[in-house]
Amino acid sequence: MKIFKHVLLGLMFISAGAFAQDSEENEKPQGHTNQNKFKQLYDEFATPNMFRTGSGAPGPAYYQQQADYKMDIEIDDDKARLYGYETITYTNNSPDPLNYLWVQLDQNMRARDSKTPLINSSGIGPANTSDRVANSYLKERFDGGFNIEEVSDTDKKPLPHMINRTMMRVELPKTLKTGEKFVFNIKWWYNINDHVKDGGRSGYEYFEENDNRIYVMAQFYPRMAVYNDVEGWQNSQFWGRDEFALPFGNFDVNITVPADHILDGTGYLTNRKEVFTKEMMKRYEKAKKTYDEPVLIVTQAEAEKAEKSKSKDKKTWKLSAQMVRDFGFATSRKFIWDMMAVKLDTKDVMAVSMYSKEGNPLWGDWSTKVVASTLKSYSRMTFDYPYHKAISAHAPMGMEYPMICYNFGRPNKDGTYSDRTKFGMMGVIIHEVGHNWFPMIVNSDERQWTWMDEGLNTFVQYVAEQDFGEWYPAALSEGQTKYPSRRGPAKNIVRYMGGNQDYIAPIMTKGLNTYQFGSNAYSKPATGLNILRETIMGRDLFDYSFKEYANRWKFKHPTPEDFFRTMEDASAVDLDWFWRGWFYTTDYTDIGIKEVKKFAVTETPTEEGKKLAERYKQFGLDTSKMVYFVEEGQEGYDEAMKNADLSELKTVKEFVMDNFTPEQQKEMKSPKYFYQVTYEKPGGLVMPIIVEYTYADGTKKRETFPAQIWRLNDKQATRAIASTKEIVSITVDPDLETADVDTTNNSWPKEVKESEFDSFKNKIKD
Repeated sequence: MKIFKHVLLGLMFISAGAFAQDSEENEKPQGHTNQNKFKQLYDEFATPNMFRTGSGAPGPAYYQQQADYKMDIEIDDDKARLYGYETITYTNNSPDPLNYLWVQLDQNMRARDSKTPLINSSGIGPANTSDRVANSYLKERFDGGFNIEEVSDTDKKPLPHMINRTMMRVELPKTLKTGEKFVFNIKWWYNINDHVKDGGRSGYEYFEENDNRIYVMAQFYPRMAVYNDVEGWQNSQFWGRDEFALPFGNFDVNITVPADHILDGTGYLTNRKEVFTKEMMKRYEKAKKTYDEPVLIVTQAEAEKAEKSKSKDKKTWKLSAQMVRDFGFATSRKFIWDMMAVKLDTKDVMAVSMYSKEGNPLWGDWSTKVVASTLKSYSRMTFDYPYHKAISAHAPMGMEYPMICYNFGRPNKDGTYSDRTKFGMMGVIIHEVGHNWFPMIVNSDERQWTWMDEGLNTFVQYVAEQDFGEWYPAALSEGQTKYPSRRGPAKNIVRYMGGNQDYIAPIMTKGLNTYQFGSNAYSKPATGLNILRETIMGRDLFDYSFKEYANRWKFKHPTPEDFFRTMEDASAVDLDWFWRGWFYTTDYTDIGIKEVKKFAVTETPTEEGKKLAERYKQFGLDTSKMVYFVEEGQEGYDEAMKNADLSELKTVKEFVMDNFTPEQQKEMKSPKYFYQVTYEKPGGLVMPIIVEYTYADGTKKRETFPAQIWRLNDKQATRAIASTKEIVSITVDPDLETADVDTTNNSWPKEVKESEFDSFKNKIKD
């Protein structure tokens, strides 16, 4: 058996030599090569410590602060103004003594002296629309900033404070030590913005026909900033784009509005019997037991009647929420209100929609069903939804808060709507409801890492959209077999990835400072996770790891490193090369076939074969047992192809007969066709090589080479193929799984076709 091993080893060396001339030479980098693409991310990652471990889990010393709020809020519907008084109880759970607190004043980005409008370049072109000219040069800036009337302690004694744009520093009368609480009050008011005309994440929409407004309110109160182990106070200014970093806490909020308004928001409605009519209570009780169709709590006829007159009386709605990071509410006399129950693994929750007649029939038909479907999908991918309800409120924007979100999508006045409107509405509802998980519960820092909430959420949104299309096929249009997701599939990111590198930034860039914000913060990270799930890791490994991350960090504050480390820790898959390429660079995928060579096996050596045999002879190998290959185009190739396959060669036949039984010989393949395929990677991004072979008999075979095939040569990789059947074509990434920006080099023989990216550019030119 010792002889068998030596001969087999010789054959392995000889085969490798015949195809690649020399194994060491084949692995040698060609030209300029970046050898750092498989370098571990220790330089980029924070050092593990007692707060955050190397596994990506919270450490034994992990802590987070708590901010509890008691608020009295009133909306003056005539002046479109909000008045508020809050008492904040701040608990210092950190090991650090604190001498001051930072409070966020996000509405100050709308103050008359705000610097937010001044951070973008502007110019004057040869022509512009009249409304843009009026808004830019004639209109006085809306004054929507906070008016802080009081900052005081429990004895109403004023507390020294300093306002720096959207942040307020409150000086403590004495150092706040570990485990201590500090209670203080803030009184304020501000003018509510018309978010349709002036933009914004909250505000009102005005309906001139009957002088009514729909209010969707958020960032309406001074909110505590985050203090944590990563950077101390997160007091980065709010410029309008990057969203929010907030601590968890408990909220008791009393909201006074006109008596004919319908209101809902974050938390339990604690005085339901006071604000509901008896008929509304009966409908609500029915909704709690109805799982298939929404139950109307306020009908369209009732809403239309209410909006025709205005009550002079007031009504206070009381909401209480525990362990939430923020608070939002919606209120209007125009609201239709429906609900249905949703059964999750561990509990029932309520799916809720609030919308005006302008949203029907689209909203009545689909909004609450979309909410219900989303709750099921996200719970399956992460953890069961922990709150008791999820609300979708109708507004011309998309924005999210705990238990409530604001979503666009409005049919034409005659009730008709396009697919774009329908799926746009469904997609934004799924996305905004999904934000309950990321970042409302898995509470990442949106101000620093937009992708951690938008990207992760957009990824799960894609999964939820596909679920919705499967569970509600009636929502699909004629000819559709699945939900037409806009983001998620790899091919949908190609135009962005292959674009002008001067206007592309790495994902690991603060959202405010990125180009093409939607693609950078939403599409690219979501697509990357989809590639991980479908192509690199597989669904089982990915889903287990993703769920582990969600459960480790629910109701906590994760960082990017915590996510990256957990995904590897729970899967045993080294992904540093992927995080580095996809998140830290702007490299793009472009893997192609550089060259394919055909060989035939022969007993007659070529001149190169003779030279190689002499080299092997120096290693003491028996060169009488050599196997030779001749390349297509060389003398003897055609003759060799007519002869027997590899197993029929005299030297190999003797070897087989001496070492294998007849039964074993029957199971051995007998290759006749030999190919050497060289792949190249001009795009720079490391990815697995997915290859499909098509044989002369019409059959196909797929093979995936792991990304590590590029580890020793960043420019090209070569593979030898021994086949019993003739290969007539080879295709790289046949299903467009890796976001390859140029597919014109993906085929052998080369197909003359236009890449998706070039096709897009040419359409623009036309």
